[in-house]
Amino acid sequence: MAKSLPPRPHLDHLRRQAKELLSALQSGDAAAAATIREHLPAAKKMTVDKIRAAGFRLADAQSAIARKTGFAGWPALARHVEQLRSLEGTWTFTHLEVDGQAVPGSMTAHSRILIDGDRFRTESPEGVYEGVFNIDVEAEPHAIDIEFVAGPEAGNTNHGIFRLAGDQLEICLDMNGKPRPKKFATSAGTGHACERLARSSASRPADVTGGSPTAGPSSAKTTIDRTAFPYVEGPTLTRLQGDWSAVKVVLDGKELPKMMLTSGLRTATDNHVKVTFGGRVTVDALARVDDRVDLIQIDYLSLSGQSAGQIQLGIFQWIGDEACINMAPPGQPRPTDFTCPAGSGRTLSHWRAKSARGR
Repeated sequence: MAKSLPPRPHLDHLRRQAKELLSALQSGDAAAAATIREHLPAAKKMTVDKIRAAGFRLADAQSAIARKTGFAGWPALARHVEQLRSLEGTWTFTHLEVDGQAVPGSMTAHSRILIDGDRFRTESPEGVYEGVFNIDVEAEPHAIDIEFVAGPEAGNTNHGIFRLAGDQLEICLDMNGKPRPKKFATSAGTGHACERLARSSASRPADVTGGSPTAGPSSAKTTIDRTAFPYVEGPTLTRLQGDWSAVKVVLDGKELPKMMLTSGLRTATDNHVKVTFGGRVTVDALARVDDRVDLIQIDYLSLSGQSAGQIQLGIFQWIGDEACINMAPPGQPRPTDFTCPAGSGRTLSHWRAKSARGR
């Protein structure tokens, strides 16, 4: 769905572009003639003089502008822009379902999505997500690609489908970079999330910029050296394979409410670990475990988001059938105990197996 529209495209602006192109062409401008020849099929084999004398009209200039921006013609461009404008406003969650499980409404009650043109900001208790999106209204169901620019998922892209009915919006997304869903439903193991939203305000929201890439590893595609994190089979990594439910999570001294834990999922395949809450990826990393020491050491190499390429150091222990992990923030020393005081920046988590995929 690659398009080359300006940010927050508006039909009035694009109409002005077409009028300016036609005016320049009629005044004999060579660049305007070249634009017409490159993007208007009827002018492909014409000389500049023939293009100037052809009497092209505003509809032709609009068609050239549409094709220049990646659309088949002006009607398709108009439908695209009109759909973007119809998505504008502030949206609140009425339902969220992830991997076949409904997320309690209390978890999304204080979240909202603000849309301005092709820019968005999602505000939620666990973080603020900003980015840009593109749509294809010629596809059925309509397609949407969401690129996260700033926030916990910076650098990630979700592919999905959407449908809009007045002030009701439904979006179904794949959260793992796989092909977009084909229907508005989720099931266990799909990695899909379906959101139902209601528009609370149709006014253009303020200060929705789509975010700015953070300086550092996440501001560009980071080359990640994985050589120090190969998969090495061992008792801890083997036992950690599969899907795990969150039992307890403490972030920098603050424990997540029980209601939020129900959507927590840790998935391990070999040494690739993903952690999601409410469908949002919070960890996407390669794990390295040293079972040879009395206090088991576990390290993460982040693969995406703002911390891409950075390493976190942690410790691990089994408490009965629960996996307990205490991770320091990137660049900080490894914890020496399983405490998580305020100001430490640590993440302490307990997990219980949902399904085993042991080797």
